This record gives sequence, C-alpha cells and structure tokens, in this order.
Amino acid sequence: MMWWYGPGMNGWGYGLMTVSVVLFWALIIFGIVALARYIGRVGQITTDRPTPEILLNERFARGEIDDEEYRRRRDVMTGGTRSRADP
Repeated sequence: MMWWYGPGMNGWGYGLMTVSVVLFWALIIFGIVALARYIGRVGQITTDRPTPEILLNERFARGEIDDEEYRRRRDVMTGGTRSRADP
C-alpha cells in the first residue's frame, strides 16, 4: 500500500521542514543556555549589607559611641595599623 499521493514533497515542504528543524534546535540551544545562566546565577551570593567599618562610622555619626570607643573599635578592626593621630 502506498502512503503518498501525487508526486511527493515539493519545494515548500522542504523549505518548511528546514525552517522547523532550525527553529527546533535553536529552541533547544536557547533553553540549555538559559538554564546554565540561571544555575550560575543561583549559586552567587549577593549581599547588600554594609561593612563593619561603615556601621561603626554610622554609630559614631549618630552619637551612639564616643570618640575613644570609636578609635578603639576601629583599631581592632584594622589590626592597629592606624596611628593615634588619625580621627
């Protein structure tokens, strides 16, 4: 039993088949790239938290700690590398 009628697939059929195969593989590649980028982005840790030095400066600016306490804590954070004359 023959399953086709007529002369077979013409130029439009081959063209449509080519375009659909290219679109199919483009969709597959796009999906893999999007998935890889998503997985890479999930693994990154983003923090918008202020650093300890910024927090210390803010506490000093608000008046929560005095000058002596500020310098003592700053020296502890920096390892005592700053001189006593620095504010």
